[in-house]
Amino acid sequence: MYKYSPPVNRSMKELDRSFFTKKIPLVVVKFKDPRNISEFAKNYKESILRIPRIPHVIKLEYKDGHAPSKTVACDNELVTKGVLLTDKITNVQDVSKVLSQGAVDYLNEKQAELLPYEYTLDYNFWKAEEILRSVLPEEFLDEVPTGFTITGHVAHLNLRNEFKPYDSLIGQVILDKNNKIECVVDKVSSIATQFRTFPMKVIAGDSTNLVVEQKESDCTFRFDFSKVYWNSRLHTEHQRLVTDYFKDGEIVCDVFAGVGPFAVPAGKKPSFVLANDLNPESFKYLQENITLNKVSDFVKPFNHDGAEFIKQSANILDNFREESNGVVRHAIKLRGKKRRKGNENEPQPKQLEQQYKEYIIPKNISHYVMNLPDSALTFLGNFNGVYNNIDPEIYKEMPYVHVHCFEKYENGEEVSMEELHKRVFNRILKEMDCSADILPFEAVAFHLVRKVSPTKPMFCCSFKLPKEVAFKQ
Repeated sequence: MYKYSPPVNRSMKELDRSFFTKKIPLVVVKFKDPRNISEFAKNYKESILRIPRIPHVIKLEYKDGHAPSKTVACDNELVTKGVLLTDKITNVQDVSKVLSQGAVDYLNEKQAELLPYEYTLDYNFWKAEEILRSVLPEEFLDEVPTGFTITGHVAHLNLRNEFKPYDSLIGQVILDKNNKIECVVDKVSSIATQFRTFPMKVIAGDSTNLVVEQKESDCTFRFDFSKVYWNSRLHTEHQRLVTDYFKDGEIVCDVFAGVGPFAVPAGKKPSFVLANDLNPESFKYLQENITLNKVSDFVKPFNHDGAEFIKQSANILDNFREESNGVVRHAIKLRGKKRRKGNENEPQPKQLEQQYKEYIIPKNISHYVMNLPDSALTFLGNFNGVYNNIDPEIYKEMPYVHVHCFEKYENGEEVSMEELHKRVFNRILKEMDCSADILPFEAVAFHLVRKVSPTKPMFCCSFKLPKEVAFKQ
């Protein structure tokens, strides 16, 4: 409704909150008996103000006789309350013309007092999108940039070029309207580094603290958002693999582990995870998150190149087993009785003896996770001959490979999902230097993780590593 829209200023570049003030002329009814307010509102609903976010019952006067400094809902400290009439009435003279005869008779019967009232709307009243629609150029109003992802206390936008001149204005409005956000950043350009990080610009809020804490899968992850890769939209994909594929006690090799979104939840199952990342910052926070979530018995961090990690994975597992004598002895959380609150005379509960559960570390790897969608397929060649020096008896059951990738196609190109699957499949065969006789199309499970853009889907392809590849001479 235009009357309640914020004032417009399309030349604003820096946010001026004081500009957003609007006064709405109304009429308020003051009853001698406050109980008449609810009765009037119930029986004559069409007569009272019905606007979202504006209370129709307001404060008029405190006990000390002073008018309230702000219009808010009533409470017990008021002597006088009032009810706002419909905004079709802008002055007292219009009351008898607009209200029904029954409503007018009720007001007369109760000797109600009619008073002019000016309701003030300010910056706090309007939502972020409403504010932005009143300050951005008209040609941009079809897609006002209010969408963002939240990671910890940081809001992350990906502003199109036309909105970048207004980035600080957009960022400040989003910061103001979301009380859990302390900082707003904009992606400056595409991910272009080997560590999957992207240049970002802080457009509002505290630029000195980009170390965040993010909750996911009953785990807590701490990391510097500006130095590592994290995508909150992948939460369901992390959970899918951990829940649907990984089993208790299996060995998982997480080739591009990042700060641990696959590795840490898997360690809580518990699965054994050999978690690797080349980025020193990711490795640093991976170690921290392993400790933070108390999964150090099951998750072992590494800081290797992904190709080398794949090639050495069998040896890395052997070293892990050797260091642990093939067994992990894990402390079980004890749940003893607690002393009842307020009863200090009750004897101290008996201290329970720490108990442990032993987990046998398998000799074989059950899963490889390769979540580096931009280039993970190019690492598949490293599986050629990966088990050449391993007893084939150990790998009677071959491990799954879960490789993530993009399969971008041209705008306007009509392509079915099956065609996209076949394109990805052909890339897998090419990178692994094998044929469809060795790895049939039907042996690969394709899962659409998400669409990064309308023509850029992200897939996870899961298949069992062919023996002909792993033991290739």
